[in-house]
Amino acid sequence: MTINNGTAVAAAPRSGPGPAATATAAPGQDETSGADLVLPLAALGAVAVGAGYGYVRRTRRARTRTTPGGGHGEPAEARGLDESPEAEERARRSLVMADDCVRTSREELAFAEARFGGASVAPFAAAVREAGTELAAAFALRRPHGDQTAATAATAATDPAGPPQAWAGVIGHCEEAGRVLDAAAGDFDDLRGLDRGVGGAVRVAETRFRELAGRTAAAESVRAGLAHRYAPSASDQVTGHAEQAKDRLMFATVHLNQARQAADRDERGAAIAHLRAAEGAVAQAAVFLDGIERLAAALDEAAALVPAALSGAEAERAAEAGTALPGVPAGETRSRVLHLDGVLASVRQELASGRPYDPLDALRRIAAAAAPLGAGRTGVLSAAALLVARSAVATAADVVTTHRGAVGPEARTTLAEAERLLAAPGSTAGLLSADALARAARDRAEQDVRVHGNPCADGDVDAIGGPPGGRGISGTPATPGAAGAAGAVLGGILLGPSPTAPPASFGGPRTRARHGGGRSS
Repeated sequence: MTINNGTAVAAAPRSGPGPAATATAAPGQDETSGADLVLPLAALGAVAVGAGYGYVRRTRRARTRTTPGGGHGEPAEARGLDESPEAEERARRSLVMADDCVRTSREELAFAEARFGGASVAPFAAAVREAGTELAAAFALRRPHGDQTAATAATAATDPAGPPQAWAGVIGHCEEAGRVLDAAAGDFDDLRGLDRGVGGAVRVAETRFRELAGRTAAAESVRAGLAHRYAPSASDQVTGHAEQAKDRLMFATVHLNQARQAADRDERGAAIAHLRAAEGAVAQAAVFLDGIERLAAALDEAAALVPAALSGAEAERAAEAGTALPGVPAGETRSRVLHLDGVLASVRQELASGRPYDPLDALRRIAAAAAPLGAGRTGVLSAAALLVARSAVATAADVVTTHRGAVGPEARTTLAEAERLLAAPGSTAGLLSADALARAARDRAEQDVRVHGNPCADGDVDAIGGPPGGRGISGTPATPGAAGAAGAVLGGILLGPSPTAPPASFGGPRTRARHGGGRSS
């Protein structure tokens, strides 16, 4: 596997027959054969939750409050940590844990919604939103204070840390996010009904799997087209995405078949564990493929917008000519005008040369050069800044989502601030700050992945979900050729630096590893 800039990242050794050989049909389960799941790489009900859930959640939260009048209070174990030397490290771990729980819960919720519909999963969607709100509050406590410009946002984001007294608040919000998800996990399991059989859920995952497998070749073609039409810098952020999608899909095809086989043996815990591993891999494969298609659309839109942005910047520059900027010396104003003129001339030269260029970067430079003159509050320059910021934030979110087993709290905090600025109504300068923060978050996340290295060292990936010659997830016999296991560990699909770790599931810290999968009695 490679991270976005092409740097080598942990990839699972491929040995043995691979998923095509291990994907055997489980007779009698349903009309879909396990053989149908082999990647085209070789060729490639509802449970009503109601007032009971709300009552349990409200009661649980009420017991944790410590402030009069029902305000949000800190858990008892978080109080008194403000000056503790361990507080910062505990807060960092809490942020990573809470962020992982929210991301995983959203992913599994999508599979439940595909099967049961939006109305049935509404209480759990509300729980995920509530947990996300708590997490956002935790990230906000680490937010650098004061106004930021695009020029300073990335620098300030490299070490986003609030005052020492904020650590207890960070821990409190993260623990509340976890409690909300933990409280909902039991009812969510009742809705999915996996302990009664995984057949229906497997069919939903298989449908999604096949759709993604069919898109893989097209995504590769799209990526090749981007490299031909635009400068390398325009598409390097999705370099290797198609290969990583294949890696996740190979992991998924093995575990979908293992889920069926375990179900046939009436090993329900094992079947659930394999299903959840497969669902996590399918969800991340979609992120990789969606990222390629989204970037292609953004680059095409940006290329069409560049001429209008040039004209809009020149018109606004002419309108500002001779106008004194409030609080800005005349010499500084003149310097800003000259800088804008230079940027516009440079972009026009790129277009006139006929050589491939990066249209998103061109829009970024135009908007950034015009913003200090007060331009870009409305119209084409604001649209350009919004397009650039959306693309950068989405790309950074993809990296964090698909490599969360290695990404630390700095990248996540910076991304959260970029997402906040993007969502908030604001100026072109605010959008440019969101763009700068998102790019800083992506860089930091990729650095974390490089430092993390191979998560499955010492030959652990000789077995699917288990060490060489040992037993894998759920205690099932290990199978040679752990296709995609390293990527699954790196992506947080498996909870721990080993393919023997349980799969992540909907829930908070206490419940997310509950489907570790012992054999059913």
